[in-house]
Amino acid sequence: MGVLIGSGGGPQEFTEEQYRLYYSGRERQCSVYTIPTSTIGTLASEISMKFGFRGPSHIVSTGCTSSTDALGYAFRNIQWGTLPWMLVGGVDAPIAPLILRGFMVMRILTTKWNHSPERGSRPFSKDRDGFVLGEGAWFFIAEDYDHARARGANVYGEIAGYSSTCEAYHRVRLEECGEEPAYTMLGAIAEAGVEPHAIGYINYHGTSTELNDRIETRAARLAFNGHAYRLAGSSLKSLIGHPQGACGAAGVAATLLAMRDRVAPPTINLDDPDPECDLDYIANEARPLDCEYALANCIAFGSKNSALVLRRI
Repeated sequence: MGVLIGSGGGPQEFTEEQYRLYYSGRERQCSVYTIPTSTIGTLASEISMKFGFRGPSHIVSTGCTSSTDALGYAFRNIQWGTLPWMLVGGVDAPIAPLILRGFMVMRILTTKWNHSPERGSRPFSKDRDGFVLGEGAWFFIAEDYDHARARGANVYGEIAGYSSTCEAYHRVRLEECGEEPAYTMLGAIAEAGVEPHAIGYINYHGTSTELNDRIETRAARLAFNGHAYRLAGSSLKSLIGHPQGACGAAGVAATLLAMRDRVAPPTINLDDPDPECDLDYIANEARPLDCEYALANCIAFGSKNSALVLRRI
């Protein structure tokens, strides 16, 4: 059994603490595990060692698309018959002093809602001013369908298509045209073997930054044409914040459960919709959902774009 984990930064809090101890003259208190723990690949190794999984044990680190890409690569391994199943998902814990300071310097965290933090993450709302950091872990067993049925597994859904591109444009900014995120969505849809109008729900990246939400909306319009306005969608980050490299796996989990339970999660805090974000974003309250295919979209620093099409089983 293989292990494949997506993580944008690995154990950042631990690494920062070792620097703090060193520069405060307490180097003797630094952990003997500073090197292996600060090596991001150890994340996968720890799981492999804990459970005795002797298949491949790998990390994918592509910024915010990390866990989406990890799921995509697990999908590819199973397609190719490399192995029948993998433990795959995403984990990130970016809430650490230096990382937080870096985001503050970039001016992409919300600053208007310190008095009411639960309202801070407000994707697609005209008064959004940045995202809220989140953290966590979301994991799945990805496996061949016949293998899953033979062992009596509870099947939540199927990865039907995966695509990934790079705009090759900028370290942190998105190109205004939205063409590459659209191309990525269309690539995943094409691999799923369906037409864009077959998609019934999108779990948007929806960071609550002015730039991302506007351009992701533009990309959805390009990819889905007129269907974009009939397509329900929401941003999970309004509910949980932005867990960086784990956000793709979080979105996949929410999307699979939404299809299973036929209830789509809302985009909360969408009080004043931005005219440039004019699609159906399921504002503030959950909504009934009945669709066979959904798309989970992800956008990362470094001009990366990744998307997965999921099918209800």
